[in-house]
Amino acid sequence: MAKQSTGLSTLCFHKKRWLLLLLAMLSISTAVAFIIRAAHDSSCDRQHFDAPGLQSTEKPKETAPPLIGVTSPLSFMKSKRVLLVSHELSLSGGPLLLMELAFLLRGVGAEVCWITNQKPSGTDEVIYNLENKMLDRGVQVFSAKGQEAIDTALKADLVVLNTAVAGKWLDAVLNKDVPRVLPKVLWWIHEMRGHYFKLDYVKHLPFVAGSMIDSHVTAEYWENRTQERLKIKMPKTYVVHLGNSKELMDVAEDNVAKRVLREHVRESLGVRNDDILFAAINSVSRGKGQDLFLRSFYESLELIQEKKLQVPSIHAVIVGSDMSVQTKFETELRDFVAQKKIQHRVHFVNKTLTVAPYLAAIDVLVQNSQGRGECFGRISIEAMAFQLPVLGTSAGGTAEIVVNESTGFLHPAGKEGVGPLARNMVKLATHVEKRLTMGKRGYERVKQMFLERHMADRIAAVLKEILQKGHQ
Repeated sequence: MAKQSTGLSTLCFHKKRWLLLLLAMLSISTAVAFIIRAAHDSSCDRQHFDAPGLQSTEKPKETAPPLIGVTSPLSFMKSKRVLLVSHELSLSGGPLLLMELAFLLRGVGAEVCWITNQKPSGTDEVIYNLENKMLDRGVQVFSAKGQEAIDTALKADLVVLNTAVAGKWLDAVLNKDVPRVLPKVLWWIHEMRGHYFKLDYVKHLPFVAGSMIDSHVTAEYWENRTQERLKIKMPKTYVVHLGNSKELMDVAEDNVAKRVLREHVRESLGVRNDDILFAAINSVSRGKGQDLFLRSFYESLELIQEKKLQVPSIHAVIVGSDMSVQTKFETELRDFVAQKKIQHRVHFVNKTLTVAPYLAAIDVLVQNSQGRGECFGRISIEAMAFQLPVLGTSAGGTAEIVVNESTGFLHPAGKEGVGPLARNMVKLATHVEKRLTMGKRGYERVKQMFLERHMADRIAAVLKEILQKGHQ
């Protein structure tokens, strides 16, 4: 069996107290769902326009009181009524991004209402906790069906549909009132896979005020797919890159906090301080490419041995396992590790809400998403905030984040990427200076493009334009 770790475990009392204090600082926005974003591949349509000042959105978080003298770019939304429609409420990327938007809008005094279109019949602890989180922040939560939902949609200044699947709510609930609501709809799309291109989901897309998508490549994919497959035209589409929350940046820029977290996580994994850790931090699934990552890792070990390179011990960490329900795919991963006899070098970590400690503990992030890649891939900018180089597939939004040979290395998706990824891992293992330089450049790129204020600016520019259309 490969070595397992269920997260941060034993340490001396004073270090535990340090850790608890640090983790208390990490709100939902820094902790939530980089891992459980499972099938959250994204895609976007395109007539794609860059909104001035709009590129990021964040995860739900405990927002601090506004700083004196700092005006939010979203302040024009004060007293506006906004209806947010989510296809589900879970710890996956789409719903959490919408929650972030809800909190940003509440922070400037907007009246925000939330609808979840699909809910399980029984009690769900995650839904219960997230709904209470929103209620505590002044977001109104009510049923997706019924007259209250219809009245709110008709009275709202803005309606945000989150994900392509949320389009089913329009006909199912609004019926004859759909045409009255469409002119004030902003459709936020995160999906990329082909099975989301169903006319039943997106037939109203051409008639909404606009669509918002997380990367240029996804926007282009949506534009092409909707025209070729569905014979419909996308509305004006805004490409909005995501950004890191202030909470995450606070931890990433606190050297004392990072050192404590690094020591604690490494002790729990049983690795030394000078060992080199390559980590994939995603839900464990074939689309995230952990199987190919492990093949590359094994090849890198062979290369190091073959060339008799003098490097510290290297390890692979897979954060995002589900110890309670081991899937066929994860069984394949563990079987591969056992077959290659590298159990002492591969560590499986259970899915967790606190990713920042692992970013503090590792040396290199591997973003190995397959197929069309990630719509954006927020974990990459989070890693860059921690001054980590990123080894990513040259697919999807990752190629819009990582500057090849500057902030990391890009490699092809699929089996043809196994060799290049292995060689890139060896490069970073053997060249400490390159690893550190790439990490610093990544951090500088985050500071230039991927902060919360960048996101707020970009979203504000989109919402202004959408509201203007609604009043024409």
